[in-house]
Amino acid sequence: RFATTVAALGGRARFGAAVAAGGASALALAPLGLFPVLWLTVPAFVWLLDGAVGQAGPGRWRRFRSAAIAGWGFGFGYFLGGLWWIGAAFLVDGDQFAWLLPLAVTALPAGLALFWGLAAGLAALAWRPGWRRILVFAVAFAAIEWLRGHLLTGFPWNAFGATLTPVPVMMQSAALVGLWGLTLAAFVIFAAPAALAPHGRSRGARLFVGAAALLLLAHAGYGFLRLAGAADEATDTPLRIVQPALEQSEKWQATNEDEIVARYLALSAAAGPGGAPGLGPRTVLVWPESAFPFLLSDRPDVVAAIGALLPPGAVLVTGAVRAANLADPRGEAFNSVLVIDDGGSISAAYDKVHLVPFGEYLPLRGVFDLLGIRQLVALPEGFTPGGARMMLTLPGAPPFAPLICYEIIFPGAAVPRGPRPGWILNLTNDAWFGATPGPYQHFEQSRIRAVEEGLPLVRAANSGISAIVDPYGRIRGSLRLGVAGTLDGALPRAVEPTPYARLGDLPFGVLLLACLGLAVTVRREPRDLRHN
Repeated sequence: RFATTVAALGGRARFGAAVAAGGASALALAPLGLFPVLWLTVPAFVWLLDGAVGQAGPGRWRRFRSAAIAGWGFGFGYFLGGLWWIGAAFLVDGDQFAWLLPLAVTALPAGLALFWGLAAGLAALAWRPGWRRILVFAVAFAAIEWLRGHLLTGFPWNAFGATLTPVPVMMQSAALVGLWGLTLAAFVIFAAPAALAPHGRSRGARLFVGAAALLLLAHAGYGFLRLAGAADEATDTPLRIVQPALEQSEKWQATNEDEIVARYLALSAAAGPGGAPGLGPRTVLVWPESAFPFLLSDRPDVVAAIGALLPPGAVLVTGAVRAANLADPRGEAFNSVLVIDDGGSISAAYDKVHLVPFGEYLPLRGVFDLLGIRQLVALPEGFTPGGARMMLTLPGAPPFAPLICYEIIFPGAAVPRGPRPGWILNLTNDAWFGATPGPYQHFEQSRIRAVEEGLPLVRAANSGISAIVDPYGRIRGSLRLGVAGTLDGALPRAVEPTPYARLGDLPFGVLLLACLGLAVTVRREPRDLRHN
């Protein structure tokens, strides 16, 4: 009865219900992780699409348009509910950017919702009766989610598969099929109850719902088995992560330079738990993204102080802004990772490749300059992207893959091609977003990368969440959001390359085609159980 009522909605009522269902679906995302809500919202969305297709009448374009409007509404609610916290970044320099807050908070969800509108429209063109429409729905939305993660530099934040990963036991399937495979599974699992209505519970529908339940059990069961056999091994590489918890509004003020450096040095040198020495030989000391409110090349005294801080054999890995031409104040600038040895020399560097649009550079600069809009980072020309992903080496420690800020959110791109690193390093500055869901969502996505690749993750954030994570996504130590301090621990040991690390998105592609083939080739439903 409820399904019939929902499917009968039309016009504004259907659109409003789609927005509401999408917004409620965001409760499944970090930090809440209330994924059971999706067994209500996603079937309701399928029934809304039933109505959109059924009421559109003849004509493929009318079906596409009617379903696309409902799909856009659901996507807008989902992305608005999951990304509203982006507005906090526009309040850091409120005198310059606060006027953009309403536009930013609504424009990004509206743009991302276009993908889900397209998915709904495409699904409507191939809509099938009964349980087969669930497969059509899942295939269309999973494929478009993959496209969202790649088109126009990609933005896979809050990909739907993340709703299936609230705890480590539910992350392990990412080692097999990656985030995109989990996305396909999530759409099947959460939409499955819609197969039981509104057209009667046929044998095929019951079998399909049972298969979806078995898929969820297999997902969780694999996680239990994998973690039960997981080795809890660590390397002999000691780590110290510094989280200074600097306010973003104060971080780049020139008058605070010496105070900021003093805080980093004091936290780095502080005694460990129980009065243990803070920094020992061979320690890998890690500071977060853009740690310094100046160019290190302008402050040789700071480089010397770092060299004096480090015991023999220890190194500092830190985020910093790097200038290509020191003589040109408007020349190229890079968001970089630098390795500084105990002699105070910069021994290696990585420049961020995947920059944040509107945050670190301005697309279509000429157009936005006319509107008086610039990127959030206070650089005249924004950052310049680095040439290529690379692996950095350290003395006495496994080589690592550096990823800055949101570079960590891209499945299949966390590790550069070539020899495999021993760990992933993620330096970030989530202070832009304060105490909102943003830092928690960012952290969960970084943990999924560790599981996908079978590599431990070391994460240093200005204001949280800094952590040491093993290759199974388990947190071995962390510093809470907004807390200043240090985190000491040993680098976990990597496991053998996972199936996803070896095959990438190939299993996802195979599963996508298999589901599509099943949906379009099965022509006849078994007899309705009511007539047995």
